[in-house]
Amino acid sequence: MNIDKSPFNDMLKNITTVFNIFTLMKIISLICTLLLVSTGCSATSDSVPLSDKNYCIALPKEKIKSLSHYIKPYEPQLKNKTGVYVLEQGAEAMMSRAWLTDAAERTIDIQYFIFSVDNVGLIATDHLVRAAERGVKVRVLVDDIMLEAKGDELLMLAAHDNIDIKIYNPNVNIGKNIINKLGTVLTDFHGLNQRMHNKVFLADDQIAITGGRNIADEYFGFDHEYNFRDRDVFLAGKVVTDVKASFDEYWKHELSVNVESLIAKNPYPRNPDFSRLHSYSCNPENFHPEIRSEIQKVPQTFKNLSASGDFLFLEQVEYISDKPGKNNRKTFLGGGSITRTKLIELAEKAQKSILIQTPYLVTTKADRKFLKQLVDRGVEIKILTNSLASNDNLEAFSGYQRDRSRLLKTGVEIYEFKPDAKVRRRVMTEHMYKRLPTTPTFGLHAKTMIIDSNISIIGTYNFDPRSANLNTESFTVIHSPDIAERVKSSILLEMEPDNAWLISEDFNPDHYVSIFKQIGVKARRMVPKSIL
Repeated sequence: MNIDKSPFNDMLKNITTVFNIFTLMKIISLICTLLLVSTGCSATSDSVPLSDKNYCIALPKEKIKSLSHYIKPYEPQLKNKTGVYVLEQGAEAMMSRAWLTDAAERTIDIQYFIFSVDNVGLIATDHLVRAAERGVKVRVLVDDIMLEAKGDELLMLAAHDNIDIKIYNPNVNIGKNIINKLGTVLTDFHGLNQRMHNKVFLADDQIAITGGRNIADEYFGFDHEYNFRDRDVFLAGKVVTDVKASFDEYWKHELSVNVESLIAKNPYPRNPDFSRLHSYSCNPENFHPEIRSEIQKVPQTFKNLSASGDFLFLEQVEYISDKPGKNNRKTFLGGGSITRTKLIELAEKAQKSILIQTPYLVTTKADRKFLKQLVDRGVEIKILTNSLASNDNLEAFSGYQRDRSRLLKTGVEIYEFKPDAKVRRRVMTEHMYKRLPTTPTFGLHAKTMIIDSNISIIGTYNFDPRSANLNTESFTVIHSPDIAERVKSSILLEMEPDNAWLISEDFNPDHYVSIFKQIGVKARRMVPKSIL
């Protein structure tokens, strides 16, 4: 790709890139925040609401056995195999993380693109703090670009002796003064766009959860208005060594910076009082007793899954992750993508079919040529992606919309997810489904590929240039016909008419949204597809 070196065009390219990361309103909000809080700190930690009483007093003290106690019966299988269970439902994904946090004995390592300060985020944080308070070493690595927590809130957490927090590529939110931040937004394309999209939860170096879910209400079916249909995989045993190695590589990389070094003034003593956070989490309005009770049943649930053949011990499971930093700037876009190379390698081996689930589907000319070659040699390819009605990213949909017709001409089948898909009841947290007066809109966020009903790929990789060239990504490759068939069945169900529209040259559902959203997605055509 030829790059115009003139300063004006470089700046124009950087400015248009911003539209892919934030909506216009988010940019305005960000600049306002920068103007008000140039140090990354605020006067008070107000993400945690004040409680009218100490709700923790009324909660019974639960005696939780250690993680090693539950792992011990499976030690013979875990030495040379990997235990695998696909987390389809938001509730089971959330409860698995919560239980692992409570049962961990030595370490908890977490790596996320988004770690919100909404209800799920605050309760997850409380679980981590409680783990630290009983002696577990907690390391948190989170990307800077979408970080909601204030600088002083992060400092308070990091003030605990057993909690370390690092920010990946801190160039917009945490640290720096306003001039440097605005300079990055306007002029530093690579600095702004080198993001860590990986999602990892690791307990005692024994069990990992990785996949599409970030930590926020909408990834677990708890948002009142909009939720994601997503997918994770629970891993135990052999492959967790590779997950751990990847986390350590990111943790030690120069782009991962201790939060204390980003903010000049730290007002907190060692081991501050977290009673406000604890009380929030103990409040039954925030953390319902029914859900607490279900979390305690997680060990028995996995025992039942193992007995029924749903939790399998497999010999061939791979964890593939990009290196931190990824794009080395030797070329404007491209270079260093381990995940893309692996996906191409796996797809080339397909003999009969490829089934893809991706929230964002932005194809290049080379992508379409590759897909056509596969179709021409007899490989059936079906793709489920978001419709304009279910999509939360108009920039990405704009890129897809521009080439939808060309993509259809390759011979692939395209399905677009409905915002009121009937399947949402099956994947939504049942507790919330019963309580809410109306069912929230659902959008697709799962990133999955099934090859020949034999190989499952579950992770963070979207089918777009951003995942290929800029974001660091990761996924798990599971060689198992049993698991592939189960995941395939789930995806095919979501392609049925109750859940998705089949797209053709003569039909797409763009007109089902408001005229304002239709105009909004057209307006985003100013953003180059190569950076979506």
